[in-house]
Amino acid sequence: MFFWDPTFILLIPGIIIAAWAQHKVTATFDKYNRVGALSGMTAAQAARRILNQQGLDHIRVEVIPGKLSDHYDPRAKALRLSQHVYHSSSLAAIGVAAHEAGHAIQHDEGYAPLAIRSSLVPVAQFGSNAAWILLLIGLIMGLPGLARIGVYAFAAVVLFQLVTLPVEYNASGRALALLEGGGYLTREEIPQTKKVLDAAALTYVAAALMGILQLIRLIIISGIGRSDE
Repeated sequence: MFFWDPTFILLIPGIIIAAWAQHKVTATFDKYNRVGALSGMTAAQAARRILNQQGLDHIRVEVIPGKLSDHYDPRAKALRLSQHVYHSSSLAAIGVAAHEAGHAIQHDEGYAPLAIRSSLVPVAQFGSNAAWILLLIGLIMGLPGLARIGVYAFAAVVLFQLVTLPVEYNASGRALALLEGGGYLTREEIPQTKKVLDAAALTYVAAALMGILQLIRLIIISGIGRSDE
């Protein structure tokens, strides 16, 4: 019954927006990945220079497999760029590399939202894996307390997604400022690169919206807040 309950309708707007956001980021990246930066600098070179200028010479810039798998690993002190980005001198690639460098700078400065997000990782991972299991077991076995724990666990996932938003937008803002201020891109190239980073940010907004809608759905299914309980 849980797979056909009417609350699934709540998720439809989130599903549509998430699909659109994913299409948007892929299309925008592909478009500006065909536009080369006038500097001719590769994304890896740009990331390396940005990090060096910020006194982060100890952070490695590495190439990894996959598309749009770029990320900064604070534990390994490594900025990892996908093959499509690492060797490319396109506006899209340089923007992505600078964005990840922005995360490295956030970590070095102790940027508060990033620290909060990092502290939420274990709880969010538990919530992502256990929320539905706890909810369903609680409902099937008539244990409303267990069902509530499942909802609270998923609420931690949503909180993680919400905290992620300022972290990502701040990293993009830092990236654009560094790219323009450091002469990596011209003033005319910055708006095009911004479109790539804005499109990527939309995927995080869509994920947060989907999480909120799913949380509302779980609250309704679990019966939290009903006057008869």
